[in-house]
Amino acid sequence: MIVAPSILSADFARLAEDVDMLERSQAQWIHCDVMDGVFVPNISFGFPVIKAVKEISDMPLDVHLMIVDPDRYVGAVRDCGAMIMNVHYEACTHLHRVVQHIHDAGMKAAVTLNPATPVSMLRDIVGDLEMVLLMSVNPGFGGQHFIRHSLTKIAELKALIEEAGSDTLIEVDGGINAETGALAAQAGADVLVAGSAVFGAKDPLEAIATLAAL
Repeated sequence: MIVAPSILSADFARLAEDVDMLERSQAQWIHCDVMDGVFVPNISFGFPVIKAVKEISDMPLDVHLMIVDPDRYVGAVRDCGAMIMNVHYEACTHLHRVVQHIHDAGMKAAVTLNPATPVSMLRDIVGDLEMVLLMSVNPGFGGQHFIRHSLTKIAELKALIEEAGSDTLIEVDGGINAETGALAAQAGADVLVAGSAVFGAKDPLEAIATLAAL
């Protein structure tokens, strides 16, 4: 299991220390949640923070843009050193064009679906994606409870990917802990994003190890 802790839940007064902890953990990626206060009702952080993380870490960056018109920022995300750029289906009028731009910039492309968006909306593009992120909470805030219907969506997406003959990864984000992570893994998830369950744990290294072993 690939574990991608979300630094949205990190202590920003001690961000370098938290990133160092991730470097020493079994996490494989760092998940960066960018919120604009328009697409979602919250504002998180922007490109200077992502660049700063990249300067102190060699871990691959999974940049999740919860913003309107993400196509405008493909170059900026690339310049931050991102491995993968994650855009919302609901924010892209011309999704195929955005995916092309991401690939042309030398990054892997991922598309995120909100809880109420069916996986069937990706039928015509899933084969062009390196990853699909299923939100298992409504995007915008950390610490929410896992939406159980997400398990059905994971299974549906797994079937869609197999039908397309693709090796697209399935990432799940929202309310992930040892219990819900295990359920997501059983349903077919490949990547787990965890925020509060990692940075709020008494032993973050152990919390990550538990998720990685699923």
